Amino acid sequence: MSTLNLPITTDTFEHYMVQVNRFDLLSSEEEHELATRHMQEGNMEAAHKLVCANLRFVVKVANEYRGYGLRLLDLVQEGNIGLMLAVRKFDPQRGTRLITYAVWWIRAYIQNYVMRSWSMVKIGTTQMQKKLFFKLAQTRKALRNMTGTEEIEDIARELDVTEDAVVEMTQRMGGRDTSLDVELTEGEGYTLLSTLKDDGDNQEDLLLAHEEHQLNTQKTSAALSVLKPRERHIIEQRILAETPSTLQDLANEYGISRERVRQIEQKALSKLRNVMADHPA
Repeated sequence: MSTLNLPITTDTFEHYMVQVNRFDLLSSEEEHELATRHMQEGNMEAAHKLVCANLRFVVKVANEYRGYGLRLLDLVQEGNIGLMLAVRKFDPQRGTRLITYAVWWIRAYIQNYVMRSWSMVKIGTTQMQKKLFFKLAQTRKALRNMTGTEEIEDIARELDVTEDAVVEMTQRMGGRDTSLDVELTEGEGYTLLSTLKDDGDNQEDLLLAHEEHQLNTQKTSAALSVLKPRERHIIEQRILAETPSTLQDLANEYGISRERVRQIEQKALSKLRNVMADHPA
């Protein structure tokens, strides 16, 4: 359904209501005639009149959800989508007024928007969770007014859910998404990110590790310098290479046996151990 001529919800709320109140309410007979034309003929002008005549009711429903900290016009916009879907599906032959049928769709779209906006993590995917999300605070308040307390078991019994479900939803609703980049005190540049523990090494440890690595590299180079060219090559290929060569690879390279390569390797390692022992860190 086209929304080209509908009031614009990006205006101020007062200006939007001025536009909405310009549309006359429809009598039962007028609504039935327009709905019949839309259902039987697909008449979009009739659908447009049905939507516009009921926009004020969307505002009334949206007002019930203002306590969730969202812009009223955003709630109205979502409710309007529900209203348009209701008009598309409405059957006037069932003998009910459009708003009686549409209010279910209006609430459904507004509630889904509230839950999407509450957290990036879904907090209500089942009907029970959705019921808890919208009834928990209301039930707490009612019990507190009647009994002076709001025990979990009383809330669970009133809403016909488990106590674990009440506890879980209370915890979910107790924490809202917060950006780590938001300044705790405006202008000071100190954010939540600054409060997180850094489990990485500090600068002193990193410097010591770097110096130790350089020292080991120098010692290894000095030790390798005492080896003969073939010994050094075998050690480099067998131990220092990213992909070590096998004894057979080196035997084929030098035209000697695998056992001879192993002997040269062991002799070279013995020389290296002696040099490293003579020059400890």
